[in-house]
Amino acid sequence: MRKDKTIAEETKESAVITDNAVPEAEEDENSLDRLGIDSRILKAIRDMGFDSASPIQAKAIPVELEGRDVIGQAQTGTGKTAAFGIPMLMSIDPKVKKIQGVILCPTRELAIQVSEELLRYSRYMHGIRILPVYGGQDIMKQFKGLKDGVQIVVGTPGRVMDHMRRGTIKCDHVKMIVLDEADEMLDMGFIDDMKTILSEMPEERQTVMFSATMPKEIQAIASEQMTDPYTVRIAKKELTVPKITQYYYDIKPSIKTEVLCRLIDLYEPKLSVVFCNTKKKVDELTDEMKSRGYYAEGLHGDLTQAQRDRVMKNFRMAHTEILIATDVMARGIDVEDIEAVFNYDIPQDDEYYVHRIGRTGRAGREGRAFSLVVGRDIYKLREIQKYCRTTILPQPVPTLDDISQIRVDRVLEEAARVIEENPDIQKETEELINRFIFDHDSSSMELAAALLKMRLGSEADETEDEFADFATPRLLSELDKKEGRGRRGEGRADRGGRGGRRGESRGEGRRERDHRHDDDDMVRLFINVGRKARITPGDLVGAIAGESGISGRMVGAIDIYDSYSFVDVDRRNAEKVLKAMKNVHIKGLSVHMEKALGRNERESD
Repeated sequence: MRKDKTIAEETKESAVITDNAVPEAEEDENSLDRLGIDSRILKAIRDMGFDSASPIQAKAIPVELEGRDVIGQAQTGTGKTAAFGIPMLMSIDPKVKKIQGVILCPTRELAIQVSEELLRYSRYMHGIRILPVYGGQDIMKQFKGLKDGVQIVVGTPGRVMDHMRRGTIKCDHVKMIVLDEADEMLDMGFIDDMKTILSEMPEERQTVMFSATMPKEIQAIASEQMTDPYTVRIAKKELTVPKITQYYYDIKPSIKTEVLCRLIDLYEPKLSVVFCNTKKKVDELTDEMKSRGYYAEGLHGDLTQAQRDRVMKNFRMAHTEILIATDVMARGIDVEDIEAVFNYDIPQDDEYYVHRIGRTGRAGREGRAFSLVVGRDIYKLREIQKYCRTTILPQPVPTLDDISQIRVDRVLEEAARVIEENPDIQKETEELINRFIFDHDSSSMELAAALLKMRLGSEADETEDEFADFATPRLLSELDKKEGRGRRGEGRADRGGRGGRRGESRGEGRRERDHRHDDDDMVRLFINVGRKARITPGDLVGAIAGESGISGRMVGAIDIYDSYSFVDVDRRNAEKVLKAMKNVHIKGLSVHMEKALGRNERESD
């Protein structure tokens, strides 16, 4: 299933989009509504944020719904699970507690992935049960699942054969069988199992086969076991990846946004693009990044052309530093100064990965691409690496110490450059330095240390890093060795919560003071909303930064009480914030902000 639009015919996609335009709204030629899909499945698909079908889905689903046998020649990453899974779900009678659909997959990982996708598509189809069966899992658990009554079995050929011999899988009521990645099953030595399983199926059945290639053995199975099959071919271009350094981070889903923020803080790209798979996620992540004080805007197909033009203009002029976008917008992002691309979600299509990372490293510049991998995304990333013939390097999550050290190095490098470019700098500043030393009874070393501390800040000092002990991520190179011999552990223990980022609460209704600001540099402001209105520190930072245009970094301590809150802001921006916050609404509530009478003046809750 595609996000926002499909990759239509390659010739249609070859149109050049200029540096000053973003794509117009696409024609709905592959609309899901045109495919005859059950309304309950459509609802589930739209809940997932998808709007249109991929080429293989648009061509295969209508034919399969007619009951015809189908051969789909398409590589992994084209959306073929939905192409056979949706018609199978629509063929199931939930009142009949017998196996009515069988899907054969070459590996346990793919069997699990397919079953999980079918569960998502059937969310609103009550009474349908789906069970993955594969080697390496306790067979007694599978016996129990089969005995309870399932309509769809997704499994590896060896384990399905085992159950058929034991009589725990009976095929009398099977209406549809699917061979997914048939050529892979051939390469893994499952050809005889495939033939045996097919021979045990009822004659009156529908057979669907998907295979990236069609070797003679697969062609022979199709000829023997299928009736007048309809063939769908989706050709994919050979892709080359630009010379961009590519990294991935194997993480838990709960820290995805935190890791993204750390990478942005660590590398400090002038401009960056963050890609999400759905419009809904673009909107959610944009709001969260703004609440953390980043200059971010979202770009997706639901925006009007005028809105898209405004977002891109702000991005080109660097008023917006982080652009969060769906794949449909990728070809409209033609900006030379993009220093980094982040795959917040791993793309479903291999080609999309190349389109995404191709936004950076332009005009001979260096570029970086970062992918955030969650759970079984690692297998999709391995497929992308193989298909694109590129290397994607594993990296541990950067710690707060890493970020602090990088900032120190940058400041010292900048100081060295200033000294080199200004050989007379000591003579030019000697009088000022001597006057300071005399007036404050200090040394030149103390003055240098104070200036360095002012520049660096110390927000990470004495802060326990919740992610500092992350283990080395799973290696793509090891997956081939492990596949079929038991699944690797699903990453590391989640130590809970997020690290100490700006805009987050470290206690109930409390945001710690940013150590970069001395108390004398801050002004305490009163605002008439609090916990009862479900206000969070992120809400306040986002409102202040969004309305006044100041950076969220200029917001200090936040204290939230039942009916009101206190916020510290940089003294230089206090009047600007007060003026900007007039007639503002937060979570639908009209708010009033004014200077607090005293910094420590608080009422007990």
